[in-house]
Amino acid sequence: MLSNKIIEVLDTFRPVELDDIGNSRLMNRIDTKYLTSVKKVPELMTRMNGDYRILDINNNRIFSYYTTYLDTDDFMFYNQHVTGMLSRNKVRYRKYETTGLTFLEIKHKTNKNRTIKWRIEHNPAPGNECDRIAYEFINEYLPHKTLRLKPVLISSFNRITLLGSEINERITIDRDLTYFDLDGNMKSFPYIAIIENKRERIANGSPIVKILKDNHIHATGFSKYCFGTALMHKNIPRKNMLKPKFLLINKIENEYNRLSDT
Repeated sequence: MLSNKIIEVLDTFRPVELDDIGNSRLMNRIDTKYLTSVKKVPELMTRMNGDYRILDINNNRIFSYYTTYLDTDDFMFYNQHVTGMLSRNKVRYRKYETTGLTFLEIKHKTNKNRTIKWRIEHNPAPGNECDRIAYEFINEYLPHKTLRLKPVLISSFNRITLLGSEINERITIDRDLTYFDLDGNMKSFPYIAIIENKRERIANGSPIVKILKDNHIHATGFSKYCFGTALMHKNIPRKNMLKPKFLLINKIENEYNRLSDT
């Protein structure tokens, strides 16, 4: 089975513990994302071994994340992204299942193409709503002081985290992406892997960049939030602007099925 192959490769990596990652948290960084078939993950990770260590928490190397995205009634954050605003924001509650901790997180993309993340450990109010503490935190970093946010989308996925042995970069590999709307409807994408390279500066000499290039896997912008929102909300505006992403996902699904038949 594919999961067994991935676990076998994971077990060959040198570990790094959560308390030792230090600067590799990279709360101010440059991000680059790649989408590919999850079938390619074992081969890619085999090539990465030696250049990267793997995050290990209590002998776990695959971590489950549960995310609730917040937005305004008119989906301001979604529209910022799909219309190509260079300076944009995202707000979410994220539960880290392995540690049991939940954080309220703000991600800000600057017009210099850097990602800055702020977060506080905080559980949502009933219904995944924001309470006074949440709004005090949000208003500290976002310019719209009268924002009223509500939960609009839920997602879950499993993540592998790798840290560069020589270069300060963090690689995450997400799979088993699943979306839920607030009515309980669900859509899963077990065939895609989302690889993200997070680093302090341009990735000159990054081993993962060469590995992905050698495998004809190219960088592409991809927002889990925007894709899921367009997928799960029938009447969301500007859905056609994400058509290239839907086509790419379909292409990866076809590749996954083709690889499964060989």
